[in-house]
Amino acid sequence: MDAMLANVVDAVLELSIVGSFSRIGYAVRRRLHAWSDPVPGSLDGQTALVTGPTSGLGRQAVDELAALGARVILVGRSPDKLAAVADELTERHGEDRFPTVEADLGSLDSIRSAVEQILASEERLDALVDNAGAIFPERHEGPDGIEATLALLVVGPFALTAGLLPLLRRTPGARVVAVTSGGMYTQPLDLDDLQLTSTSYAGPKAYARSKRAQVTLIREWARRADGLGVRFNAMHPGWADTPGLAEMLPGFHRFMGPVLRSATEGIDTLVWLVATPDAGIDDGRLWLDRRPRPFDRIPSTRLTAAERRRLWREIVDLAGVEDPLPEPEARPSA
Repeated sequence: MDAMLANVVDAVLELSIVGSFSRIGYAVRRRLHAWSDPVPGSLDGQTALVTGPTSGLGRQAVDELAALGARVILVGRSPDKLAAVADELTERHGEDRFPTVEADLGSLDSIRSAVEQILASEERLDALVDNAGAIFPERHEGPDGIEATLALLVVGPFALTAGLLPLLRRTPGARVVAVTSGGMYTQPLDLDDLQLTSTSYAGPKAYARSKRAQVTLIREWARRADGLGVRFNAMHPGWADTPGLAEMLPGFHRFMGPVLRSATEGIDTLVWLVATPDAGIDDGRLWLDRRPRPFDRIPSTRLTAAERRRLWREIVDLAGVEDPLPEPEARPSA
């Protein structure tokens, strides 16, 4: 198909939302743009870290990254589940290259311990995949006194990335990929109430707002890391059929079931961003089906550059870390 016509069809799909986020969008775009699969062995000798690797999209992602040759660090809360996944991967791929790190992304102490373990054991880190997530039915605070959704989806991953940044920076071509959700398009981010103390709480709303914060921070990571050799991108998988979706949004899962994407379809763009050398070079973007997509669909949800900088400062403070990438003009010249 002519490239211009393909782009027009793609744009119409994007505007339709259902056509874009469902398996329809994946199938059509794969044909429109004549996608090729990552080259076998393209991740030989490389190390990827995936949070939330024991089920759903994370479980599918670690299998596909492993199939491409990657050594995959599995980071999650349950040592039993991590060990089971590592055993399955070793049996399937014929090599024991799947170390496990027990960590609760909602606990800063746990993250600090995980960072120490990884820095001590690893010589390189080619990809960090921020995938762990959950929807909580009621508002509660994690061990650090931070609202649990914000802690798990935003503050914890920020602290993990900040802690592992030295390892990423010394690995040529390293990249960070945040797995977000199209639900973030529906919610604004109230910088005066990040922890939802002054508004009524609903789990899906808290999740969507935290995902918006996650993507906003990816833009800031990319801006601040310009020239440092690490790419930062976000991707959303569309509507994928996972156990988490069925549990957290059962009504949506039942209604949309026939057109939900498979886990493989959902994580295609993630694998592409990790395994394809030139993918995501124009970083700081939000990707769906291997193409950059808008950050906002509703004008009232848009954050200004000043607001994005403010969010960065707020999360640095909540994470209790030294600013990993101060404003470029404030950096030492060395």
